[in-house]
Amino acid sequence: MAHGKGYLTTHILDTAKGCPAQGVRIELYKLRGEERQLMKTVVSDDDGRTDEPIIAKGSLEVGVYELQFAIGPYFNGAANPHSVPFIDIVPIRFGIGDADQHYHVPLLASPFSYSTYRGS
Repeated sequence: MAHGKGYLTTHILDTAKGCPAQGVRIELYKLRGEERQLMKTVVSDDDGRTDEPIIAKGSLEVGVYELQFAIGPYFNGAANPHSVPFIDIVPIRFGIGDADQHYHVPLLASPFSYSTYRGS
């Protein structure tokens, strides 16, 4: 499959505290029908972002992807390590239709809700 000049980034914001979510494990999967291929695992930095694009410039392909954010441990943390989180893993499945564009998939999360959108 041809690669474009586009790339993929993300950003996690803790809407309960009004700050970036640091230390969240993020997994990226490429989907082909029922097959899921783990492409990368990263952790959000102190700005709620990753150190580099999740898919680098020049490596993006048209297709269906899924980001999985392990947000449960972030909200439970040391304050409540034995509690069962209401929201644990947040999966966001999305399509890349143009491999020459920048796709930004942010996560806005609290312990009891989340939302996303296509950012810039």
